[in-house]
Amino acid sequence: MKYTALIPARGGSKGIPNKNIKIMNGQPLITWSILQAKASKKISRVIVSTDDETIADIARKAGAQVPELRPKHLATDVASTEVVMLHALDTWMKDESNKNGHAMVLLQATSPLRLANSIDSAISLFEQQQADSLVSVCSSHAFFWKNPSAPEPLYDFRARPRRQDIEPKDQQYRENGSIYITDTQLLSREKNRLGGKIAMFQMKECESWEIDSMTDWLIVETMMKEVNL
Repeated sequence: MKYTALIPARGGSKGIPNKNIKIMNGQPLITWSILQAKASKKISRVIVSTDDETIADIARKAGAQVPELRPKHLATDVASTEVVMLHALDTWMKDESNKNGHAMVLLQATSPLRLANSIDSAISLFEQQQADSLVSVCSSHAFFWKNPSAPEPLYDFRARPRRQDIEPKDQQYRENGSIYITDTQLLSREKNRLGGKIAMFQMKECESWEIDSMTDWLIVETMMKEVNL
């Protein structure tokens, strides 16, 4: 298989201004995902999709390709990640979109803490299971509720399970947004990052924070220092 990493990073950010280029543990946030992709033994090409020239400049200096800026209509609050993936596939990966043996590895810049070999381990699982797509997850022991006006538990609160009593088949996993792998033919056909036979790659809890707020930022930066990233 041939793997191309895609890292989307638009310029606009409401929760944390200039989030993708804000310094996180000594590096611009986006640089971490670029360096991790470049360290992979299986990824042959790293592309950053951005509408922002400053982000593009930082990405190129970190060793990623930025063939051209992403069109503004694909960098709005409502533009989906799938639309960005398909744009990259149709413009910068034309030769790979309809061939066997090609896959896109989607790395979100807002998940900068990935331990060494996590990306390659995910790719190895994708290959071992002969999957069409892969989603990264972490185990969850949370008890969820919905509908505050008429509270509804999503578990049986009369028989609240203890962690040590949860059977493997009943263990729940949370999609952590860090790594997705999609066969390019499937992506072109189904217009979705997930489909066909889906593999589930389990990551550690410390790798499973997505940065959406300053609280997330402070937690992730502290953990990155602890694991010496």
